Amino acid sequence: MKLAISSDHGGNNLRHEIIQLLTELNIEFEDFGPESGQSVDYPDYAAPVTKGVASGEFDKGILICGTGIGMSIAANKVNGIRCALVHDVFSAKATRGHNDSNVLAMGERVIGAGLAREIVQTWLETPFEGGRHERRIEKLMELENN
Repeated sequence: MKLAISSDHGGNNLRHEIIQLLTELNIEFEDFGPESGQSVDYPDYAAPVTKGVASGEFDKGILICGTGIGMSIAANKVNGIRCALVHDVFSAKATRGHNDSNVLAMGERVIGAGLAREIVQTWLETPFEGGRHERRIEKLMELENN
């Protein structure tokens, strides 16, 4: 598995925590920044992650901002992306199992590092269930073409 990860200034600290987790789990990743905590525009940092996932360069992506809302909106503008804003473990498991989400968004100002680590690990380890959910994913993808 190869991941892409990025944040804006509001998610910089949590991004570093998740990078540490990915390293501990021996998961290959590319960090798209930002380098400092100075104010940046979240769409600029969502773009390389989502475009990389949509193109197949990366299997999944993780985006973090202050609330996760801006990053999730930006991510879902890219065809092929199913980004879920998650702040609890149940939703992390459900969005992988039922929605086959390929990008995870979180908010640093909403959750702490311990919960974020648990969410990411759950999200990464939960497979897509397929079955009845496959039909729904196909319908979601059809919406991109309208």
